[in-house]
Amino acid sequence: MTRTVYVNGSFVAEDEACISIFDRGFLFADAVYEVTSVLDGRLIDFAGHMKRLARSLRELSMPAPADEAALLEIHRELVRLNDVVEGLVYLQVSRGAAERDFAWGVDMQPSLVMFTQSKPLIANPLAATGVRVITWPDQRWGRRDIKTVQLLYSSLAKMAAKEQGCGDAWLVEDGLVTEGTSNNAWIVTRDGVLVTRGLSHDILHGITRAAVMRLAGEAQIKVEERPFTVAEAQEAAEAFSTSASAFVMPVVAIDGVELGDGKPGPVARRLREIYVEESRRAAV
Repeated sequence: MTRTVYVNGSFVAEDEACISIFDRGFLFADAVYEVTSVLDGRLIDFAGHMKRLARSLRELSMPAPADEAALLEIHRELVRLNDVVEGLVYLQVSRGAAERDFAWGVDMQPSLVMFTQSKPLIANPLAATGVRVITWPDQRWGRRDIKTVQLLYSSLAKMAAKEQGCGDAWLVEDGLVTEGTSNNAWIVTRDGVLVTRGLSHDILHGITRAAVMRLAGEAQIKVEERPFTVAEAQEAAEAFSTSASAFVMPVVAIDGVELGDGKPGPVARRLREIYVEESRRAAV
């Protein structure tokens, strides 16, 4: 069945959707995006994603294409039109279209593109087996806190992991883990403390990361926001990553070194259960 997508004010069939070749998102990766998960036909942590979208736009001096209420209605309509029970909604805002020039005009109109993907999120088979990761040098630009579409380097790292029979790469800078290719990285120390890198320009300010930190606090699990080395991660009791579409994803090996018994650990499994339960309860 052909999907219905949204392009600059119109709901259209996916094979009829088009955008200018002069759009700066296409020419300069001058665009930001958000991915909101859908469970039971409802949106997960929508307000958090819109807050981060507003921050990304503000950091790039890019005007918003619509207010939060309008964006919520578009999300809901796309979910309805495409009968999405479980999956995601992808949203992308670019600065707009103009003659190619590194400097942009002050009166440009932003472009808004959105589409859905139906896919299993809760019954993701990797949640049962865990993910094996490699480490990879982090050579991305310095504003990783802005959720831009500049994802080529992350794609290269992800492909390097696949070529080695692994599911993802954890990026490393100055000997310290920054994050995964599309997720935030966590370890569980042998005394049960959750460790994840603190917020800065070095990592994306993950919406799922924030939710897990809150849920861990409510479960009286201690959390430390600090960098950690690859060696510390390999010696940890458990590891996992967090992202909007994978939720809490156990990591069972890093550069071939298995963690624990090489299977998803109890902390990651429990946090995933709590996150899904809370997300379903609070979805809009």
